[in-house]
Amino acid sequence: MYRSHVLVCGGTGCTSSGSVQILKALQDEIDKNGLSSEVQVVKTGCFGLCALGPIMIVYPEGSFYSMVKVEDIPEIVSEHLLKGRIVKRLLYTETVTEEGIKSLNDTSFYKKQHRIALKNCGVINPECIDEYIGSCGYEALGKVLTEYTPDDVIKVITDSGLRGRGGGGFPTGIKWKLAKQNEADKKYVCCNADEGDPGAFMDRSILEGDPHVILEAMAIAGYAIGADMGYIYIRAEYPIAVKRLEIAIKQAREYGLLGKNIFGTDFSFDVDIRLGAGAFVCGEETALLSSIEGRRGEPRPRPPFPAQKGLFGKPTLLNNVETYANIPQIILNGADWFKSIGTEKSPGTKVFALGGNINNTGLVEIPMGTSMRTVIEEIGGGIPNGKKFKAAQTGGPSGGCIPAEHFDVPIDYDNLISLGSMMGSGGLIVMDEDNCMVDIAKFFLEFTVDESCGKCTPCRIGTKRLYEMLEKITEGQGTVEDLNKIEELCYYIKENSLCGLGQTAPNPVLSTLKYFRDEYVAHVTEKKCPAGVCKSLLSYVIIADACKGCTACARVCPVGAITGKVKEVHTIDQSKCIKCGACMEKCRFAAIIKE
Repeated sequence: MYRSHVLVCGGTGCTSSGSVQILKALQDEIDKNGLSSEVQVVKTGCFGLCALGPIMIVYPEGSFYSMVKVEDIPEIVSEHLLKGRIVKRLLYTETVTEEGIKSLNDTSFYKKQHRIALKNCGVINPECIDEYIGSCGYEALGKVLTEYTPDDVIKVITDSGLRGRGGGGFPTGIKWKLAKQNEADKKYVCCNADEGDPGAFMDRSILEGDPHVILEAMAIAGYAIGADMGYIYIRAEYPIAVKRLEIAIKQAREYGLLGKNIFGTDFSFDVDIRLGAGAFVCGEETALLSSIEGRRGEPRPRPPFPAQKGLFGKPTLLNNVETYANIPQIILNGADWFKSIGTEKSPGTKVFALGGNINNTGLVEIPMGTSMRTVIEEIGGGIPNGKKFKAAQTGGPSGGCIPAEHFDVPIDYDNLISLGSMMGSGGLIVMDEDNCMVDIAKFFLEFTVDESCGKCTPCRIGTKRLYEMLEKITEGQGTVEDLNKIEELCYYIKENSLCGLGQTAPNPVLSTLKYFRDEYVAHVTEKKCPAGVCKSLLSYVIIADACKGCTACARVCPVGAITGKVKEVHTIDQSKCIKCGACMEKCRFAAIIKE
């Protein structure tokens, strides 16, 4: 028995900021102080508060240390682990109160979350199957194999109301039922871990923090539909997740939880990994299956759907990581338990990756129906530097921008679609008053243009023409007529593209046109960017009354566009100015402004 456990985040975010070095320094310091038999160090997955990494929690006190550095380790060991004195200067500020140390679960970031998919992330060592089993792991698989028929399993999933967490929210139970109904000599269960949305890292974090839950859920799905083989399709850019999946698969096979005659039954199921090369279009189900087969990742027309004719021409079930992560908990706790969380039409929780202009960048899991305001202002800690919330982009390149006027809308599948956006995989990018919505639309569309597989003309050519129109507007060459042309082309692309990538590509443009049309109009009529983002529409001007003639701006200008004598008002030659902003940053008297 250990008297203390030190949990150190080993997710991608904390790893990139030095948690590997911290783990080594911590273990070395513990060994040096003779505490190896008393203190156990545990490398976990993501805690969620990525903005505060590297993160460390010491139990039983529950002391939450944030932004830990290697040089802090000797003090933590000598003071906290050896003498029992908490190092308050390293604690997450919100956990420190006059009464003492507040539980992490009582902080604004965590108290309104409800962790189901992220249940074990930041809690267990993802590379140790015993820790997963110790937190009820594989109990759901044992339960269905010994107590349920395949139809019983599908009924529980259907009754729970679980909807697919990777895109449009198709009912999971119906998808499983369709896959079971199609008879074949071979069936497959696949997991979509491709996750290509900019700013999205939900699936990666689950795989890094709790890989066994995906293996268990896929085995349950295999039993339900009659499959004996599964594939996890994951992008090669996720090396930590890939490594932990490989470890988990090996451990599960050694324990008899994958392979032949699982739990002594006649059910056999195994899982293998297939690496993707990072093509966004391979997140589309038919393109993903083509890639697993070793062919070019291009979508194909539907029907037939994968449940009818999928991988290698056989009936195939495909869900994403977060969808599978809910399955064991639904089996163990029941459909009614899951339905009691969230909303009537969108039960359960949703994991979001909070990014953009927000204080608490990180991973959150909230009940469906939680308002955007709660997520951004309370859980996310609000907008930095006192800026005003302007919009939030959900659903990545396939979603849309939700404006401040809908700040209090409950987040669920149907509400987001009605606002011109979508849930998608769960990226949530926050924008403030300094963001130009035309530029935002152009950013997401540029991503889609680059990621189009080129198979169908509406997507291959249409998105490119659409991007060119937006570029024309941000360069000050657009006209009012262009706005009508943009809308017309958007709807054409939506209605005629082959797959979801093209069909949803215009969403960022249409939503910004709907809610921020005044910004588009300002770009084309006044040739101004209200947010001061589009460089071609900017002018840097020196305010005569404020200029002290210090020459600092002239000295820093890289192209010699600023002239003026010492202690005299300076001027900017607009024909030479490259609009780099160096002069404005250097001026100590706020004498230079953007117009």
